Amino acid sequence: MASLKEKIGYALGDAAAGGITWKIMSIAFPLFFTNVFGLSFTDAAILMLVARMFDVITDPLMGSLADRTQSRWGTYRPWIIFCAIPFGLVFALLLYTPDFGPVGRKVYAYVLYLLMMALYTAVNVPYGSLLGVMTDNDNEKNQFSSFRMVGAYAMGFITLLIFPYVQKWIGGTPQHQYAVIGALFGFLAAVMTLACGLLTKERLKPVRAEKFSFKQYVDLVKNKPWIILTLVGICTNFFNGFRYAVAGYMIEYCLNGDVTISGLIINYTVLMAFGEITCMIFGGVSPAFAKFVGSKKKAFVISSVICFVSSVAFFFIPMDPSYIWVIVAVIVITSIGVGLYSPLLWSMYADVADYATEKNGTSSTGLIFSSGTMAQKFGGAISGSLIAILLSLAGASMMKDEIGNLVVDPNSVTESVRTMIWALFSLFPAGIALIMGYLAYIFPLEKNLKAEAEAAKADELAE
Repeated sequence: MASLKEKIGYALGDAAAGGITWKIMSIAFPLFFTNVFGLSFTDAAILMLVARMFDVITDPLMGSLADRTQSRWGTYRPWIIFCAIPFGLVFALLLYTPDFGPVGRKVYAYVLYLLMMALYTAVNVPYGSLLGVMTDNDNEKNQFSSFRMVGAYAMGFITLLIFPYVQKWIGGTPQHQYAVIGALFGFLAAVMTLACGLLTKERLKPVRAEKFSFKQYVDLVKNKPWIILTLVGICTNFFNGFRYAVAGYMIEYCLNGDVTISGLIINYTVLMAFGEITCMIFGGVSPAFAKFVGSKKKAFVISSVICFVSSVAFFFIPMDPSYIWVIVAVIVITSIGVGLYSPLLWSMYADVADYATEKNGTSSTGLIFSSGTMAQKFGGAISGSLIAILLSLAGASMMKDEIGNLVVDPNSVTESVRTMIWALFSLFPAGIALIMGYLAYIFPLEKNLKAEAEAAKADELAE
C-alpha cells in the first residue's frame, strides 16, 4: 500500500505542471503574446501550431526513451528529478520580454516556446507513466490519479486567484509584471517537480523491449482502446483549451474589463479560479463516484453530459457584468463535470497500458502515456490557434499601443466579435463535450470497480 506522503508527492508533480505552468500557458499566454509580448494574432497562432507539430514527434519519442531508461532512481523518476530545474528556468525566461526588434522577439518566442514544450514533455510523459508502475491495484490507481487532479486543480486555483494581486503587488509595466511572475512561479514549479521525483516510488518493473523497434508504433495504432482514448484526451483538452484561452478576451471585451465586487477583483484568472476549486473538490470525489456508478467509463459519460448541458446554457447568459454571479455559477457546474472526468482519463490510460502489455508481451507504458501529454498540448495549442484565427475572421484586428506593442484594436471589437468570443467559451466546448461523451461510451475497456473493491476487501479479511 502506498503512503499518504507518496500520494501527496505524486500530486505535487501535476500541481507544478498542470496547476502552474500549463495553467498560465493556457489562460495567460494568448493574451500575453498578443497584448504584452507584441506578437500578432497570426504570429501567435503559427507559434502554437508549430509547437504542436514539434510535439507530435517529441512526445512518442520521449515515451519510448523513458520506457527503456534504467537507473538507480528507476525508469521514469530520473527524468522528473533531473529535468525539474531546467523546466522551471525556461518557463521563467518564456515570460520575459526581451528588448529586441520585431524579428528578434519572434525568434526568441519560437525558440523558448519549443524548448518549453520539449521540457514539459521530458517531465510530464515520465510523470504520467509513473502511475503504471507505482501500483497494480486499480482502485489505488484511481486514488493516485485523484490526488494528481486535486493537486493540479488546487494549485491552479491558487495560481489563478492570486495572479491579478501578484501583478498589482509587482507594479510597473505589464512586461515587468510577467517577467517577475515567470521567475516566481518558475522557481515554485521546479521545487515541486523535484519533490515529486524524490517522494514517489516505482514498485513494478516494466517488461522492456530490449531494442528500439518501430513495431511498438505499429502495435499502438492497432490498439483500438488507445485510439479511442487518445481522441477522448484531445477532446478534453479542446474543451478546456477553448474556455481557458478565450477567458481573458471574454472579460475584457464582453464584460467591459475586470469586475470588482466588494473589493474582490474578478478578472479572467479569478473567474476561472472558481472552476479550479470546484474541479479540485470533485476530482477528489471522482474515485468514489466511479465506484458508485460501477465503472470509469460510465462515470466519464455522465460527466461529459454535465459539461455539454452547462456549456449550452452559458451561451444564453447576457453579456453584462451584472450577471457575473450567474456566469460564475454556470462555470462551477461545468467544472463539476471536468473535475469528475479528469482523474478518470489518466487512470484509463493505465488500463490501456495494462491491456497493451498483456496483448504484446512488452511494456509500452511511457509511449501510451505520451499520447496523453501530446493530446493535452495539441488540444491546448490548436484551440488557442483557432481562437486567434476565428476572432480575426469575426473582424478583430491588431494595432500598436503607445510603446509600439501590438494589441487588439478596441475599435475592431464589434458585436460579431463579442458573439464569437461568447460562443468560443460555450457552444464550441459544448459540441466537443458531446463528441467526448460518445467516444467514452464506445471505449471498449470497462472494469467493474465494485467487484474489484469487494474482492480486495475479501483478500484483506482472508489474510
